[in-house]
Amino acid sequence: MSDVQADTPKVIQLSSGIWVRQEIDNIAWINLGSFAVVIDALEHVEKADEVFAAIERDLGQTPIKYLINTHTHYDHVALNDAFVDRYGCEIINAETTNIPAKGKWLEDGEIVNTETTKIGPEGKWLEDGERRVLIQPAPGCHTDQDVIIWCEPERVLFVGDIFGWGLIPLIAQLRPANTQHLVETYQRLIHFDAKVVVPGHGPMATTADLARWLEYFDWLVAKIAMAVAAGADDTQIIAEIPPPADMLNWWRFVARKHADCIVRIAKSIRRGWLNAK
Repeated sequence: MSDVQADTPKVIQLSSGIWVRQEIDNIAWINLGSFAVVIDALEHVEKADEVFAAIERDLGQTPIKYLINTHTHYDHVALNDAFVDRYGCEIINAETTNIPAKGKWLEDGEIVNTETTKIGPEGKWLEDGERRVLIQPAPGCHTDQDVIIWCEPERVLFVGDIFGWGLIPLIAQLRPANTQHLVETYQRLIHFDAKVVVPGHGPMATTADLARWLEYFDWLVAKIAMAVAAGADDTQIIAEIPPPADMLNWWRFVARKHADCIVRIAKSIRRGWLNAK
């Protein structure tokens, strides 16, 4: 899929009752039976009317009970308040501690409703007959608030920004501990054996894409380590290590992400990342 095609908004129905509005930022809605959940809330508040129209067309009268944020970066939460105002839904994310189900405050400061859905380390299931979804923490890959959402029986996995079509999701510099944690998290995601992997941004992915990124990351580290040891600078390394042929059609990978990965890995290697304990 070309970058232009991927960046053009379109609603994809993954199965009966599961839809993703795919664009640069993705948002999904899932009908569980008597209620629905929405996953992520974009970054542009001006898209609210367009999104609400699509959701209401697909869900009909099914009420939205929960809005789940895979993490709390601005590009995943901009419409949170709009959803609460329109549907009275509860916001669920790793920072949620006391969000009112109706999202309203009384004038004297008292909360109308203090029932919340807490996410423990083992995760939390939301279910209502037709299907069920598991919200499970996966912190430390992109942010400390990452959660993933697993949908059964369709085997659809929402991973937020943990998978970024070739991008290294870690915001902090690479270190032995966080790199190992990232690899272990990817192995955990692969173990779900999802039919469809929904990233926070761009086209739909597969479990094979997750596995391919792990291979790419390991290969790239080895190649860059040799180049750094030989004294190459970033520009030379980028020229010497072209994107793998089978990844040339990955979304924004050639134009932006491969070179970014090289620069970040080379910087960490020069700081002693591979020799640290």
